[in-house]
Amino acid sequence: MTYSLDLREKALQYLDKVGDRKKAAETFGVTVRTLANWIRRKKDDCLAPKPRKPSPSLIDSDKLKWFIEKKPDAYLREIAAEFGSTPQAVFYACRRLKISLKKRLLITRSGMRRGENNLSRQSKKFPKETVST
Repeated sequence: MTYSLDLREKALQYLDKVGDRKKAAETFGVTVRTLANWIRRKKDDCLAPKPRKPSPSLIDSDKLKWFIEKKPDAYLREIAAEFGSTPQAVFYACRRLKISLKKRLLITRSGMRRGENNLSRQSKKFPKETVST
C-alpha cells in the first residue's frame, strides 16, 4: 500500500516529538518497519513514494488478437511457439483480453459417439431383467 507524502511527513514529525516508534506506528496505523524505512529514506532525501512500474507484457495484445482471428483453432502451445513464450503466458494474455480458446479434441467427440452407440446396442441385446417376487 502506498502512503501519501503528507502522511509520511506527519508521522516522522510525530516520531521526533514522541521518540517512541511503536507509539507513532500505532497512532498512524503503520508498522514499525514502515517507519524505519521512512526514516532511512528521509536521510536519503527521497521520502516521496516510488512510482510503480507497470508489469511488462511479453505478448502484444493487438498481435495476439490478430493471430487468433487468423487461426482460431490454434492451441495454446502453438500460439506460444509463435510468440516465443510459454502456454501459461498465452493463457493469461487471452484471459486478460477475455478470449476463450476452449477446444474439444475430435478423437474425444468421436469416442463419445461410439460410446453412446455401444450403450444403445447393449440395451437392445440385453433388456433389463425383471425380478419376480
